[in-house]
Amino acid sequence: MPSSRLRAFVFDAYGTLFDVASLASLAEHHAPGRGSTLLRLWRAKQLEGTWLAGLMRGPRYRRPDFQALTEFALDYALAALALPLGDAERESLCDGWLGLAAYDDAAPTLDALAPRPRWILSNGTLSMLDPLVAGSRLATRIDGVLSVDDADAYKPAPAVYALAADRLGLPPASIGFVSANGWDAAGAQAFGFETFWINRLQAPVERHAPPPAWIIASLGEVTAIARRA
Repeated sequence: MPSSRLRAFVFDAYGTLFDVASLASLAEHHAPGRGSTLLRLWRAKQLEGTWLAGLMRGPRYRRPDFQALTEFALDYALAALALPLGDAERESLCDGWLGLAAYDDAAPTLDALAPRPRWILSNGTLSMLDPLVAGSRLATRIDGVLSVDDADAYKPAPAVYALAADRLGLPPASIGFVSANGWDAAGAQAFGFETFWINRLQAPVERHAPPPAWIIASLGEVTAIARRA
């Protein structure tokens, strides 16, 4: 059994606390009949961009930040789908990341975990994350926000997860890391966190890394496990 001696919790943002699918109506507005396809390809290329940028970083290649990668991924998706959107529509879609809806169980879960520290560790830039959190009902429930930019890397690089351990001043095994992204959960578990993978889509477990300590279906299940900590 994994240890439940958890002294702090760190959450992924996109897809974990905040629902990327809440962009669907905006995507459909700008691309009628093709919004869901646009959003799916956009998100896939956005994540792919982080992995490639992390691998390519070097003396002749500077890592683009997440805001830039989000724009690049949108441009790719629009070109791939032959959707001729103008600059205003493109800007509207990118701005949508600043107002994603929080999952319904996010606020009660964060409440139940207090007074233990509750932080966000995300690929996003602070200029994306700060307004997202501030404009949500989670603002008073989050103790701090960390961006991968401080490590000049992207998840699942160990240097990214080390940001949280260093900031909290805790050994990784004392930190519960919560993510709905299987590859992120794999990276966090390999780093040494006690990881909660919210497997909302009932996907198979990643094979390239140790399995997460906990595989759950919703944020609310974190609370029941944390009560034993």
